[in-house]
Amino acid sequence: MSRAIIAFGANLGDREQTIASAARALADAVGVRLTAVSPVYESVAIKVDGADPDAPGYLNGVLAVETVLEPLALLDLLLDLEAAHGRVRTEHWGDRTLDLDLIDYDGRVVADERLVLPHPRAHERAFVLQPWLDLEPAAELAGFGPIAALRAKAADEVTRR
Repeated sequence: MSRAIIAFGANLGDREQTIASAARALADAVGVRLTAVSPVYESVAIKVDGADPDAPGYLNGVLAVETVLEPLALLDLLLDLEAAHGRVRTEHWGDRTLDLDLIDYDGRVVADERLVLPHPRAHERAFVLQPWLDLEPAAELAGFGPIAALRAKAADEVTRR
């Protein structure tokens, strides 16, 4: 079994219900065992041009899983879960019903056309780092170092719900 960290976010629709439903679906997926769910945080929407306080706010957190799925198969599962929960990709970094990002997969470094690990912006996003820190205070992000040190540098603000 491999360990993976998956970030979740939602800023459209019934955010709480969507996140809970996606977590249940992930827990029920063949080859995946949900081991932890972080506290949920609220954050401002981040768009291509930066923070957008006029856009609906996000609920964010992370899920820890153990899985027999390889990284690309896990990514495909996450994309299927997003689609099943109404995710439509029309705008880069646009508002969404559900966002599931594979952040870390056993510390592997991957760079191909479909997947980059660790997630390319995870090291600078408090809405990923803080919930991960809550789950695993000693965690490290491959190539970037301890989550606690990264969280201390992250400029964006999050509020625990």
